[in-house]
Amino acid sequence: MNEPAKLKRTLGPWMLWGLGVGYVISGMYFGWNLGLPKGGTGGMALATAVITLMYVAFTFSYTELACAIPKAGGAFDYATQALGPNWGFLAGMAQNVEFIFAPPAIAYAIGAYFSLFFQDIPALWIAIPAYLIFTGLNMYGVKAAASFELLITILAVGELLIFAGATLPSFEMANLTHNAWPNGISGAFAAIPFAIWFYLAIEGVANVAEETVNPQRNILIGFGSAILTLVILCVLTFTSSVGVGGWEAVVYDVPGGPESDSPLPLALKQVVGESNWLFHLLITIGLFGLVASFHGIILAAGRASYEFGKMGFAFKFLGNIHPTRKTPVNALLFNMVVGIISLFTQKTGEIITLAVFGALTLYIISMVSVLVLRRNQPNLERPFKVPLYPLSPIVALVIASISWIALMWYNLELGGIFLAIMGISFIAYRIFLYPNRKELIQH
Repeated sequence: MNEPAKLKRTLGPWMLWGLGVGYVISGMYFGWNLGLPKGGTGGMALATAVITLMYVAFTFSYTELACAIPKAGGAFDYATQALGPNWGFLAGMAQNVEFIFAPPAIAYAIGAYFSLFFQDIPALWIAIPAYLIFTGLNMYGVKAAASFELLITILAVGELLIFAGATLPSFEMANLTHNAWPNGISGAFAAIPFAIWFYLAIEGVANVAEETVNPQRNILIGFGSAILTLVILCVLTFTSSVGVGGWEAVVYDVPGGPESDSPLPLALKQVVGESNWLFHLLITIGLFGLVASFHGIILAAGRASYEFGKMGFAFKFLGNIHPTRKTPVNALLFNMVVGIISLFTQKTGEIITLAVFGALTLYIISMVSVLVLRRNQPNLERPFKVPLYPLSPIVALVIASISWIALMWYNLELGGIFLAIMGISFIAYRIFLYPNRKELIQH
């Protein structure tokens, strides 16, 4: 009897760093600035500081799970083992919402960046071909996809450092303090989803565990080096962008105009002008930052959806691997179709918020899983144990829970859509898939 096709182990620690930073780095180039009208510099800075603490505590807690249970499903594999299949399904569905809805927001931003060069081409006309190209690359093979990811991530990191070097000499503290709290302390809570965008999807490193060489060691190196890099880039990008002209200058191209998806070009043109070669370099390489996250999250989403199908949480066809390419082709195609449909809403902020609902739900269930597994399965082999246990997972759990409540408070309609997605999918799972789940897994 022929063995079923399996994912192939080819990824080392450098590739994991490239994926971890690449998943997230688009959050430095766009999206975060949409939190400034809600919180101002002060509110956005406070939200970002608290969210940074959450992500550091979460990342190392999640690394413990990823090293102990190195499976492609990530959060729902951990939750299933810790809390049972119902909570496993909810964790997995939240992960799918995050990973499937984040790429459309990034794809639209790619189109917006292209529009700076080709103003007659609608952003949507760029975003859809981008989906086709990068889904195709992921279908081709994980090593090629990860190698490409590493290259463009290095370019994107280099560009952020160049941007900081160009803008920091023009930094003025007065620009950080001017109109810093336009909506008071409540603005910090409203800014939370956009602070999360600085780090959203770093957990995708865990989803390539089955394709990682020596995952118990290399997952730790990948996660640790990625979160350190991202914290440094977050501080540099926020400070150097807002510090040259105040927060309004990186939100609005013209006073009273629409909110921009291109904050870094807005900041840099105040320093060097739009005709300077450095401005055009930023736009050109800035696209690599967006592509890195777009391509990387497509990769992680494909693995999450594949494992969802393989484990009987979704329809069986999602759990198939291409016999020669060894990639989850069906899952990648399914996610692409959903993403392209989402693109036609053309609502970047709303799509980001929906992805953040999924992420925070994933973080909450995952941190509970860390605590439950430590109590109920003390003998589980843990090649890495989170420092400062149980403080680390508790800190991440508390901040994620408060953030989820704040997100719901300020986004009731989108929160209702998220809960509807979760509720309807859970009912469908219980009726159609749960009774036959063991049979699905066996086959």
